[in-house]
Amino acid sequence: MDISAQIKDDLISRIKNSDNLDFLRTLQTLFDASEQSLFSLSNQQKDSIEEGREQIRNGRFHTNESVLSEMKEWLSKK
Repeated sequence: MDISAQIKDDLISRIKNSDNLDFLRTLQTLFDASEQSLFSLSNQQKDSIEEGREQIRNGRFHTNESVLSEMKEWLSKK
């Protein structure tokens, strides 16, 4: 049995054996929240994300290494 199945079996057993209403309500809240979208984005935010993805597709971006190198160079001149 893989680890995922073991965890599921353990959780199911613990939930079935629990009479703690606060605990069960908390679990219900967690399950409800995990089924909902965690982030709600505005149309402007969605457009900005798409613009960024388009820039990446077209090679218009800087690597982390190049930015760090540029910043180190700039800081050494201060």
